[in-house]
Amino acid sequence: MTACGSSREDGGMAEPQPDTVRLLLEGHRALAAELLSSLEERGYPDARPAHAALFMNIDRRSGTRLTELARRARITKQGMMLIVDDLENRGYVRRVPDVEDARAKVVRLTARGRRYVAEARRAVAALEARARRELGDRRYEALRSSLEQLVGMGGEVTEE
Repeated sequence: MTACGSSREDGGMAEPQPDTVRLLLEGHRALAAELLSSLEERGYPDARPAHAALFMNIDRRSGTRLTELARRARITKQGMMLIVDDLENRGYVRRVPDVEDARAKVVRLTARGRRYVAEARRAVAALEARARRELGDRRYEALRSSLEQLVGMGGEVTEE
């Protein structure tokens, strides 16, 4: 039977096809592993998948408040604080006083953090180029368009 309950024409039982969510998760895992491997080869063996929540959302020149990083990444402030603490300990970011509000801090990239971001962007570009070559332009653009539409369906994370 197929995932819908029907038999194959040859009388055998067909394997159920994985659902879309599982395919997306497996695709994410495969690409994240490849990206981390590339970053390790580029001199960043301490890179972790969770770090992307910060690196993808920080203003590279001026820095960003932790609460804004959390909002952009769609994670809790507590979750972002753990990431900032980890990256600060590793020397990628530092907290500095906010010039607009003396009570607040801004998270800024260090020189090492800026170098990491530059290497990560090159590694991502290489992954995207490979995906485009393997899928072809039309299928690659259809995949991107579909993913953008699905991502737009997601909601905001609420603080609890």
